[in-house]
Amino acid sequence: MAGALDGVRVLDLSVYQQGPHGAAMLADLGADVIKIEPPDTGDLGRVNGDAYFNYLNRGKRGIALDLKNEAGKEVFLRLVDTADIFHNNLRPGVIDRLGLTYPVLSARNPRIIVNNATGWGQDR
Repeated sequence: MAGALDGVRVLDLSVYQQGPHGAAMLADLGADVIKIEPPDTGDLGRVNGDAYFNYLNRGKRGIALDLKNEAGKEVFLRLVDTADIFHNNLRPGVIDRLGLTYPVLSARNPRIIVNNATGWGQDR
């Protein structure tokens, strides 16, 4: 059965509880969600065990990318070219330091939607 979000691609650069849960709900609705994790540590939610991690990342595909180096960032930007949504819940300032701000992403893909989900706001 087709989901309401079939055909929508989401890049999920969220960690731990709130972010992965939101992206899992998008996957539940049929979105193609690609979970992006750092190669050395992965999502912080992995420390809580497989059942917890698998629940919050159900229905997602995964890739390990080092966004702090140019090769990893270039792979990510190629994914942006085909994405509809970039979802993250990183601490304020991290997206800026990585150079993955809305102006950068929308210059590559004008239809991209960027969701910065935080409990702190973006100016802390």
